[in-house]
Amino acid sequence: MTEPARHDRHERLSELEKAAIEAEMATGRHEETIAEAKRHILIRIGRVLLGIVVLTAGLIMLPLPGPGMITIAAGLALLASDVPYARNLLERVRRRLPADEQGRVSRPIVIGGILVSVVTIAFSLWWTFLR
Repeated sequence: MTEPARHDRHERLSELEKAAIEAEMATGRHEETIAEAKRHILIRIGRVLLGIVVLTAGLIMLPLPGPGMITIAAGLALLASDVPYARNLLERVRRRLPADEQGRVSRPIVIGGILVSVVTIAFSLWWTFLR
């Protein structure tokens, strides 16, 4: 890479960082310092990445054994605070979950789904590697 191209790339990254910090200070939790804004940007990025991973796992669990809808709801819940469209999807998924009057999923359903997932994954691993 030539020196001017490297300088342009560094300049664009610097401008992107400044814009992200300005946006975070204006729309985030109104951080007092630039260090707080940078830290909160990293927290948001981590939360979004984790939400995407959990959401993807839930989508994979829909045709495979496991609590797909509950995992999708967990992924959307992680994304909902940062991605407006995820809030709408989360409400749609919550309506499909078996819930009580307060909208909470009962503990036996959650524990049962997790147990079914663990047993199925353990059996799959045993069948594939140890049989």
